[in-house]
Amino acid sequence: MEKTLGALPVVADFCRKLRIADVVDALCPVGDLAELTHGQVIEVLVANRLTSPAPLVHVADRAQAWAVGEAFGIEADLLNDDRIGRALDAIAPHLDHLTGSVGPTAIEAFGVEASRMHWDMTSISLHGAYEQAEQGYAAPRFGHPKDRRPDLKQIQAGIAVTGDGAISVFHRAFDGGAGEVGQVIGAMKALQRLASAQRLLMIGDSKLISYPNLAAMCADGVAFIAPASKTYVPATELAGLDLSAATRIDHVARRDAAKAAPERGSWHVVEDTMALAGPRKKDPVLALRRVFVHSSARARAAAAARAKKLDRARDDLERLQRGLGSRHYPDLDKVTARIAVISRERQVRRALALHGSTKVDGLYAGRPAVPTGRLIFEALAGLRIIPGTGQSPPVIPQPTPVQAHLLDLLDVDPRDLR
Repeated sequence: MEKTLGALPVVADFCRKLRIADVVDALCPVGDLAELTHGQVIEVLVANRLTSPAPLVHVADRAQAWAVGEAFGIEADLLNDDRIGRALDAIAPHLDHLTGSVGPTAIEAFGVEASRMHWDMTSISLHGAYEQAEQGYAAPRFGHPKDRRPDLKQIQAGIAVTGDGAISVFHRAFDGGAGEVGQVIGAMKALQRLASAQRLLMIGDSKLISYPNLAAMCADGVAFIAPASKTYVPATELAGLDLSAATRIDHVARRDAAKAAPERGSWHVVEDTMALAGPRKKDPVLALRRVFVHSSARARAAAAARAKKLDRARDDLERLQRGLGSRHYPDLDKVTARIAVISRERQVRRALALHGSTKVDGLYAGRPAVPTGRLIFEALAGLRIIPGTGQSPPVIPQPTPVQAHLLDLLDVDPRDLR
């Protein structure tokens, strides 16, 4: 009988070089009568995820169809659901230790350069029913899901990969509501241990930037690269930069590599020093190297996007002009109302700006968020009305605070029906 072999020999060889079973079995030993060690089970699960990813049920059936027994030297029919569950329960309290052991082994076994690490976090939305998370483990919470499912609770995962080969050497699970900014220092400490004696360069997104994070990195001699948000570099500062005073650099984007030189985008940079003060007077002021980068391709793309939005608004206004005097726009009030609709996408943000704010509290999964058309419509979707009768006006049954705030910002009275 033939079985699928696929990449199982490669996975088995790498598991052996990384000593996965040895590390697991040292932390999670089994009794003398056990037919499989926890380490053997975990190696098979690693192979399962890499070669034929599927829900972790009926693993034994897939192991029989694949040459798992031959590749890993075990009896495939021993991989029943209970045995899989026991292995996962056994390693759960030791995950940080396991990842902290396998990562350095990978760096040593394969000669990985570990001085440059890329760090990021993502969310994993959860389905199903459960009472509560076991204490000591990442707890499901509502947050900012990357898959745009704010109706689902989530947990979050942070992962670090090496600049040399993009090899994952560290990961950690976080509560669903944990802020990304607050997890940077813990990740930095763990990555420093992996980098060993080498000076660490940590690369991340804008969540890397906060005074506590940068102060900790500067104090520990950790270099970093991350984009600064408008919180730290306002749009007015960017607008004040002079492109003619910038230095053109010899860089070719990957997307332009096959193009002739005149068709390639150009890149210019301006470098200066930025002073970042802490929240307390006694906090030292950090002197940070700052680089502004201008890409002609991105500039053209941004200009095209702005032109597209203006074209849509222009088309709406032209249709409105053609309809003047018709039954749809018979008077000034109707025309004014339509123009307000065309420009309303920006009205909430402008109203917020008058109060010195950019976000609406509770707008996104119970948290503050910048108002977008989609979020506004989602927030108002549950608004209900009791129609008026006789001399009694219509009644809005207790809108939520978010709904009431949005209606106020939009200057809309939902009882004022046509």
